[in-house]
Amino acid sequence: MTSLLRRKNPINPFLLLRKQTIAHFVTTECSIPRTGRHSPVNPASASACFRPHRFPRKVRGFRPSPASFSSSSASSRVGFVGWYLGMVKSRPIFTKSVSCCLIYTAADLSSQTISKPSSESYDLVRTLRMAGYGLLILGPSLHFWFNCMSRLFPKQDLASTLKKMVMGETLYGPAMTVVFFCVNAGLQGENGTQIVARLKRDLIPTLVNGFIYWPLCDFITLRFTPVHLQPLVSNSFSYVWTIYLTYMASLRKVDSTAKLTTGAAISPPQ
Repeated sequence: MTSLLRRKNPINPFLLLRKQTIAHFVTTECSIPRTGRHSPVNPASASACFRPHRFPRKVRGFRPSPASFSSSSASSRVGFVGWYLGMVKSRPIFTKSVSCCLIYTAADLSSQTISKPSSESYDLVRTLRMAGYGLLILGPSLHFWFNCMSRLFPKQDLASTLKKMVMGETLYGPAMTVVFFCVNAGLQGENGTQIVARLKRDLIPTLVNGFIYWPLCDFITLRFTPVHLQPLVSNSFSYVWTIYLTYMASLRKVDSTAKLTTGAAISPPQ
């Protein structure tokens, strides 16, 4: 009969261990000395001695999760991204301008590394010109351009994306290319005639290559990127384009006086 009861009601080993622990604590730590039958006993100490241990539920139910081991590395990445997104929302023009400045600086240094001989040093004045253009001109203009496009075409469907792409390729892109060549040539000390001659030589090939490179980049930027992050994505695509653009801007100036002299020598006398 007793064996049947034991099979039906198995003994919980954790409950038995807890009872033995409480009994050991009562007998060793809370033993009351034998005194007289009428000796006073402090009820607070007696109740404290016979109070069973209560283990916290959080400690008993703790299960270490695998995600806690990688929380430190993930928090660092999330911390930087969160900080940048916060800066984009709080100070959008400043953040986008600084990002554009850094990308133009890295692109110009990469362009010089590719094109210059190993014996020559870096042209830091040229790099400073490119950084200033990205900080003061291109960064703020990208902010206002993408915000204007989002107001004119608030949706990000295929039709709105194609309209934004057409406006960017026909209006914004050519205008900023002309501004880039003019500003860079003016900072190099070229006069108006030399700037016009440079535009005649370099503008059309640059625009043709831009029509080849930018449509796919603009489609990804305008179709799948939120408006406040579109300048950053566009600047990321601009890294490769800026390497080519800074190379074109670093070409030697056009000698317009020599062209006029050659043309006058070739033209037949009247």
